[in-house]
Amino acid sequence: MKSSACLLLALLFVLFTSLNAIEGTSPKKIAAVRLTEKISIDGRLTEDIWKRPGFTELYQQEPNQGERPTQPTELWVAYDDEAIYFAAKNYDSNPDSVLARLVRRDFVWGDPSDGMVLYLDSYGDKRSGYFFYVNAAGTLADGLLENDTKQTDLAWDAVWEGVPQIDQDGWSVEMRIPYSQLRFKETDEQVWGINVERFISRTAETIMIAYTPRNESGFASRFPELIGIEGITPPTQLELLPYATGRAEYIGNDKNNPFNPGHKYIPGFGLDVRAGLGSSLTLNGTINPDFGQVEVDPAVINLTDVETAFQEKRPFFTEGVNIYRFGNGGTNNNWNFNWPGANIFYSRRIGRAPQGSLPSYDYADVPSGTHILGAAKISGRVFNDWQVGTIQALTRREHADIDLAGQRSSAEIEPLSYYGVFRIRRDFNRGNQGLGILSTLTNRFFNDPALKSQLNQNAFVLGSDGWVFLDQERTYVLTGWAALSRVSGDSKRMIALQRGAGHYYQRPDASHLGVDSSATSLMGYAGRIMLNKNRGALTLNTAVGWLSPGFEVNDLGFGAYSDLINTHFALSYNFTEPTSYYHNAGISAAAFGGFDFGGNKTLHGYFLSGYLFFSDLSGVRVSFTYNPESYNARRTRGGPLTLNPINRSYTLDLNTDNRQWWVLNAGADASIGDNLNNHQLYANVEFKITPTLTLQVGPEYSRDIFHAQWIGAYNDLQAKETFDRRYVFAHLEQTTLAADIRTDWIISPTLSLQVYVQPLIASGKYSEFKTLRKAKSYEFLNYGSNGSTITNNLTSSGDIESYRLDPDGNGPANSYEISNPNFNFLSLRGSAVLRWEYLPGSTLYFVWTQNRADVEPTGEFNFGRSVENLFDLRADNIFLIKLSYWL
Repeated sequence: MKSSACLLLALLFVLFTSLNAIEGTSPKKIAAVRLTEKISIDGRLTEDIWKRPGFTELYQQEPNQGERPTQPTELWVAYDDEAIYFAAKNYDSNPDSVLARLVRRDFVWGDPSDGMVLYLDSYGDKRSGYFFYVNAAGTLADGLLENDTKQTDLAWDAVWEGVPQIDQDGWSVEMRIPYSQLRFKETDEQVWGINVERFISRTAETIMIAYTPRNESGFASRFPELIGIEGITPPTQLELLPYATGRAEYIGNDKNNPFNPGHKYIPGFGLDVRAGLGSSLTLNGTINPDFGQVEVDPAVINLTDVETAFQEKRPFFTEGVNIYRFGNGGTNNNWNFNWPGANIFYSRRIGRAPQGSLPSYDYADVPSGTHILGAAKISGRVFNDWQVGTIQALTRREHADIDLAGQRSSAEIEPLSYYGVFRIRRDFNRGNQGLGILSTLTNRFFNDPALKSQLNQNAFVLGSDGWVFLDQERTYVLTGWAALSRVSGDSKRMIALQRGAGHYYQRPDASHLGVDSSATSLMGYAGRIMLNKNRGALTLNTAVGWLSPGFEVNDLGFGAYSDLINTHFALSYNFTEPTSYYHNAGISAAAFGGFDFGGNKTLHGYFLSGYLFFSDLSGVRVSFTYNPESYNARRTRGGPLTLNPINRSYTLDLNTDNRQWWVLNAGADASIGDNLNNHQLYANVEFKITPTLTLQVGPEYSRDIFHAQWIGAYNDLQAKETFDRRYVFAHLEQTTLAADIRTDWIISPTLSLQVYVQPLIASGKYSEFKTLRKAKSYEFLNYGSNGSTITNNLTSSGDIESYRLDPDGNGPANSYEISNPNFNFLSLRGSAVLRWEYLPGSTLYFVWTQNRADVEPTGEFNFGRSVENLFDLRADNIFLIKLSYWL
């Protein structure tokens, strides 16, 4: 912990002793005019306010940076006591060539249509803000800006209006944005930041009022001032979104299951609340939430000891998430090489599947997720521009109903739990320095003592992050973070935690580790410090990070593993001036390494990559990674170190012009070494069938050969070279074929149908069972050789049910039996969501979700048989209707 404290003190010292930086704000100013007439948001620009001369000083960002646009644009801004209004006339000498496609809401950066973005820094902090996008067909997108970059939080959704209109002069757009959707200071005269971006599809031309020059940084800090807004006050915000749901589940095919007759009908009601707390804070609350409209998670095959992290898709937790981003402020680059990091706040922990184990049972009725009784979050600014955010959530005590030999019982599988997150952050000296704190707290309230040995009772994490620019031109930035963690529970739980995959305290050759069987808490520390060059054709990025063996964040965060010191140094050179051969190109090189806290080198490598993009927006990227020998502290899953053999990895990615009726993104990668031989091919093909209908097909094929795939560990006093335990591995040939298939039918800007389907077939065939000969090596004894034996135990049908492994035949070593690990996993899951925004902010959803899955005990990959079996499986179907009404 001393190292984290020293880092924090050093950052604070540099923070408050740095020189002022030169401002990059555009000298342009745009004046808003108070309305004296009613505006009809129809895109036609017929009102008198739009007939006065507008603002026309826009310039190309791409492709000919700094030059005047090939097509003129005229802008106007107006306001009244309730909203700000924006209008633009996008002149086009070939109006029939304006590309107008209806795509799903918030699909802004991949939309090839002609479009326009309005950026507003309504708080005037020159680092953050809002954006509002309308394309020529009427698709809307909105989001939040952060960190003085174009990095956006698309999960934020506002209630506003935007309508385009194509005519003989080109196309125009009108927007109306209520003040209730913005956050601004309470002052007589408002001074906001404003920027506008127009995209002309056929020429791939991006034009803006103020752009970020190539090889430079800063975005919101360059915005011109929006002046002239006077006599407005932040409105009292109170938005209510009551909703009702009806859910029909047709799940299961076992007629003997007393808990599942094959159908369930579940009604539901809930309420979302958004309220202003003064002029600078917003409260968002949800009672009895239902997230049935979100897309299902993809199926995955995970044979590692690291949990799979899934993307958060629930609207309550995705909106405003930018305030909780941690550790990367100030920098426009965040390189890492095998750095697992520590996501201190991972919202998928709230409402996850119950974690308690079940007693013996014949049948069980287990909730698929923990019910969220209620959640609230507050965000905004306090105390002289400190940004704050907090989330408070309470989840229900969950039980599983058990049937064993006809006897019914109930078992607690998840306790009543409280989750709290607190974030505070402030920029100093107009963004040249920043300082923040992020903290999480988890408390569980057990009724069943059995759960105390399975879950932590309390968990607390406290982190601080910050950045400082080291020069007046804001070229070099030092950014870093440090954090402390503490979890507590009974001694059995702490033993399990120390021995678990995140820590492996029982490693027999790790003198810096050891399991404390009397411990009732576990503490740790972590941090990272990074130096980045933000500007120039030549950039660099270097960092060192550390995760102490006891660092633990997984109660309300996500941490893959600990006991790691990781470092890298990377250089990049970017060719940003377009030529007749390419639009831009670049090359990067890096060296990286890592150690555990015992000084063992667990990572070593060199990286080289390059990219080349052409004027037609197509491009190609390649990379090569070379890993010399190092040690592996995780292959034996709590056992001794093993050797990582030399490995080489290659990647190739390419993409075509996304303005065409079909678009291809494809790639291949390979990893080749003594430990593995993996190859993967993947693609995503988008077909724009009509201006409103899009089909995406993303096939993926991989063939992975692991020469030492983990099987298990067994006590054996004869295994002196491996500390009295046998660590058993096998040769694994895994074949996976999957696809992501999406269809978007955007019937109108307020009515859409989205379908997602993911078929997956994965087989794994195990052979050449072996045991590690000695620590710190990659030497194995194959069973069936050198006096060892392997015996197949067969079923009545002649299939291999298990194996009996003996390392010395008739010798004194123990033999042990393992089940046949071969598998063939079949999955077909998907969802269809019909969304109708029948009134602004009010939505009706019809949702159908289907899942088919099975595991067969065979390792052979047989595509035809697997597809036939997959469609023979009985499907689990869930139908949902959700109606919300915005008040």
